[in-house]
Amino acid sequence: MKAYSRFSKKILLSLFTFIALTNIVACNSSQEESEATVDYNSLPLEQLIEKAKKDGEVHSVGMPDTWANWIETWQDIKGIYNIKHTDLDMSSAEEIALFKEEGKKGTKDIGDVGQQWGPVAEKEGVTLKYKTSYWDEIPSWAKDDDGDWIVAYYGTISIITNNKIVSNPPKSFADILNGDYKVTIGDVSTAAQAQHAILATAYAMGGSIDNLQPAYDFWKKLAEQGRLDIGDTSVARIESGEISVCLLWDYNALGYRDNAVKNNPNASFTINIPSDGSVQSGYSTIINKNAPNKAAACLAREHILSDKGQINLAKGYATPIRNVKLPAEVQAKRIDASQYGKNIRQVDYQKWTKVCQELITYWQENIIPALH
Repeated sequence: MKAYSRFSKKILLSLFTFIALTNIVACNSSQEESEATVDYNSLPLEQLIEKAKKDGEVHSVGMPDTWANWIETWQDIKGIYNIKHTDLDMSSAEEIALFKEEGKKGTKDIGDVGQQWGPVAEKEGVTLKYKTSYWDEIPSWAKDDDGDWIVAYYGTISIITNNKIVSNPPKSFADILNGDYKVTIGDVSTAAQAQHAILATAYAMGGSIDNLQPAYDFWKKLAEQGRLDIGDTSVARIESGEISVCLLWDYNALGYRDNAVKNNPNASFTINIPSDGSVQSGYSTIINKNAPNKAAACLAREHILSDKGQINLAKGYATPIRNVKLPAEVQAKRIDASQYGKNIRQVDYQKWTKVCQELITYWQENIIPALH
């Protein structure tokens, strides 16, 4: 009788344990499903902040401290919300591949990708939709229809000139054509910056994304004149005086200039947006659909698009996507707003991938052989 009683108790204990574990698993499963189906766009900001604080951390990719002054944004998020941050630097393609490869076991929350990669991330099904409270202030070209990607900042192809070498800094592609100095563009076969500079040349010379021939003629002429430099466009070469005139995104040009002057107070550079034509392109935040800290990722995007977040990016020389008033000391380091005129075009990224491949082929077959 006692043996039976002990046996019965063991069965009952096992049964209660099984039921308890089943309830815990069901509860956790229900919680995970609930979190996966949260519509973060419908949450009041106060609730989003509360959820983000519970997350307590946010893990980014491609958003290191030194790029576009991300460091101040992460410091803000830590200081205001007590949310810790880590970053793993990688390319746009690598970010999307990581989100897709990890799937439901995602370890990263938010990434920063080149504008052309936003639609790719959406197509791959790795993005969480979150518009932020600033949605109506974002230009239509800088976002998709429901917040899978949003451009936070952008750059414009510019001309940086070493004033110690060239006394009359070019203000346009036409000025460059009439000059006698070498022009550095970088490796057109691999560098997106160089490829966009070719597109800017096309618009300046009367062409378009559908007609790059005017740009080809321009650069072939420089190559035949011995004026084309396809070496790298690094700050080290600019500081050393190896580069006379160079085509760069304005945020790179501004950063390189200030760095060069910091290291050599006698250095002097002029940066102009080519008046006869240029192109703009941005960087988009993408939130991982399987982010372990979804609320924190959404709050990070919210802060990035806030006035403070946009000013942080401007301190890193990028142009904020929102029309925010910049502090005088920040504006003073930038190119005068009057240079960003009507001849600046947005890039049609539905066409650009195919056009870019054709550009690379033409460059390798026709421009490189003309170098001497």
